[in-house]
Amino acid sequence: MKGRHKRLVFLIAGLAALGGITALVLNALQGNLSYFFSPTEVAEGKAPADHLFRLGGLVEKGSLKRGEGLTVTFTVTDNLKKITVSYTGILPDLFKEGQGVIAQGKLGAGGVFMAQEVLAKHDENYMPPEVADALQKGHQEGVKAMQQGPESK
Repeated sequence: MKGRHKRLVFLIAGLAALGGITALVLNALQGNLSYFFSPTEVAEGKAPADHLFRLGGLVEKGSLKRGEGLTVTFTVTDNLKKITVSYTGILPDLFKEGQGVIAQGKLGAGGVFMAQEVLAKHDENYMPPEVADALQKGHQEGVKAMQQGPESK
């Protein structure tokens, strides 16, 4: 084999190895991604059924119910749709009804979101940008629906 052919084989092998490594890294990252969805998007079926994702909105007032042990259920809303969340564990100290929350988990049977982690806002002035955007969008869609009236349904 000539020197020129050896370099070509070496270059092709290097590119193949680089492509394989890139595929492995992207596959590992894809498994760790957790996308954010509002209750409206979850109700419309846009959230993945078999993958972890984040659900964000406001904890509906009067919806917090304590079950056996550390299990709690509550409702998350974006002022348009509501999703029931079930969580087993210790809730953050700042968690309360009427406040912003992000829960990470999967959608379970009957449309109940099975949370593995619950995050609450950290002070009265802060709301995660995703939650604020979802609430604003839900408010705008609610106003449009009220303006159109019941005859448009």
